[in-house]
Amino acid sequence: MFTNGQLIFGILFAIAFAIIIFMAYRKDLKLHRKYYKGSVWVLIAFIAFLVMIATIKYIFV
Repeated sequence: MFTNGQLIFGILFAIAFAIIIFMAYRKDLKLHRKYYKGSVWVLIAFIAFLVMIATIKYIFV
């Protein structure tokens, strides 16, 4: 298993990493809205495609 020091390091690293990623996302939010406009529709289409494949699999098996 892990020692106490390793667990503490892992937890602190995960928290620091999440904070840094959140801050970077907030900093680039205007750019994301400008350059990735409409990308949500691609995500919706991809999810719908996966659902359709799963549905066909369970219907014909």
